Amino acid sequence: MDNLKLQRINELARKSKAEGLTASERAEQAELRQEYIAAVRRNLRGQLDNIDVINHEGKIENLGEKYGKKGN
Repeated sequence: MDNLKLQRINELARKSKAEGLTASERAEQAELRQEYIAAVRRNLRGQLDNIDVINHEGKIENLGEKYGKKGN
């Protein structure tokens, strides 16, 4: 998600608190928020898929290979 979209999300949030939004602005805000949430989830999934842990047998396991990347 680029900075212009993040700035627009913040502009709409400020306007919503100050004076309210039109129907088209509310729709735009909802769409931008969904896109932001999707980007955060992708980022988090990427980080979690790269975590290595040592199991009880002393072997290193990659959690992304064990649990993640199933739905991707």
